[in-house]
Amino acid sequence: MTRYLPARLREQLLAADDQRCAYCHTTEANTGQPMTVDHIVPQAQGGPTTFDNLCYACRRCNEFKGSATAGHDPLTGETIVLFNPRTRAWTDHFSWDASETHIVGLTAVGRATVIALNMNNEVIVDARRRWMGAGWHPPEP
Repeated sequence: MTRYLPARLREQLLAADDQRCAYCHTTEANTGQPMTVDHIVPQAQGGPTTFDNLCYACRRCNEFKGSATAGHDPLTGETIVLFNPRTRAWTDHFSWDASETHIVGLTAVGRATVIALNMNNEVIVDARRRWMGAGWHPPEP
């Protein structure tokens, strides 16, 4: 990951991602850890350090994603390109379950991304539950 980003690019990312993970929509306050900058297409695969290829990601999503750009749809078994927050709308591919603690993949892209990034891992679901008790709710679409 690029360690230095020009201030203007960092501000552009903060504004675009509303200071939350572009994948699971978790905030820094919820995780207790600073956001990381994710190369949607990793640098090792030729991904540039430009706004169109960067997003803010929580540490968990970033670590689980690693250098992956595709995952398996559990419904069809097909290999699917993962969600790209710069070219796709979150609400087209994901929603929250009734408890607002689990992310549901609505499409093959959404399902593959939920699995690949482990977006409903026990640690983050517990954090969401704690925040729900404190009045936090997922962002409105």
